[in-house]
Amino acid sequence: MSRIGQLPIPLPSGVQISQDDGTLTVKGPKGTLSRTLPGAIAIKVEDKQIVCERPSNSKEHRSLHGLTRTLVSNMVIGVTQGYEKKMQVQGVGYRAELQGKNLNLQVGLSHPVLVEPMEGVEFEVGMDTNTRMPFIIARCIDKEVLGQQAANIRKVRPPEPYKGKGIRYYGEVIRRKAGKSGKAGK
Repeated sequence: MSRIGQLPIPLPSGVQISQDDGTLTVKGPKGTLSRTLPGAIAIKVEDKQIVCERPSNSKEHRSLHGLTRTLVSNMVIGVTQGYEKKMQVQGVGYRAELQGKNLNLQVGLSHPVLVEPMEGVEFEVGMDTNTRMPFIIARCIDKEVLGQQAANIRKVRPPEPYKGKGIRYYGEVIRRKAGKSGKAGK
């Protein structure tokens, strides 16, 4: 039994859910999200809760049960609270700044890199007061789009293992390697 799939999703006030032809639409104060869900899993609204039910105990239905519940839960959270990803830009002379809605990254390459936001993504740039390193916050109501946008930003300059320079997710731990060791008996 899927323990995740059996959990009911609380339906906050101000959120409307509609289904037609396998497409679930969730409207809330922050926006509207639509997604095509597997047809085998039934989604019902009862007592201000959303419940996902599977028709049988087959392996396919069991695997889709928890997935469907999590996707619906992410949609409800997205339209009510939204999601955000925080990233650190670490390195001497590395900078991040906004140019309109686009993100301008100067991360040790011969040219600045301009990152355009995906649909629904907003950027915010600031400076960490303790480390004096820039940080980037990306916000969106769709968790999947936000994760892809953050991965695209990180791909511009992934953190390297020797000095740790690059763009990393906030709180990400980079395994460091030892540098070259010189000859001892010169």
